[in-house]
Amino acid sequence: MDHEEGIMLKEMKAYGHLKPGQKGTQRLVARFGAALVCVRYRYDERTGDNLTTAEIIVDRRPRVTPRYRDADMVAVAVPYTETTLRDKLKAAGGRWNPEERVWRVCFGAIRGDTALVERIMRE
Repeated sequence: MDHEEGIMLKEMKAYGHLKPGQKGTQRLVARFGAALVCVRYRYDERTGDNLTTAEIIVDRRPRVTPRYRDADMVAVAVPYTETTLRDKLKAAGGRWNPEERVWRVCFGAIRGDTALVERIMRE
């Protein structure tokens, strides 16, 4: 589909929106299986055509890290005894919280350091 056809789809009236398994989706379920998210039926007033569109999952991968803004404070699990990572956190302005036993640091200060970003605790 070219850019012009994509714009046309937005302008068309959708008169049906079906979930996989509903009547009218069996052929596409057979074709796309679990990748099928939904089926829409559209009408193009300009040409008089009925269109069937399918939304499918084409890629799935785990999110490596949650999304943080540079100004967000994050908790990083690095034991105080791991001196190399501890020194990196100190240099980035991190503060050790002895009660929680985690480092608190601004995400933007460690964003490029995979060893530290991998240790961010989800709160």
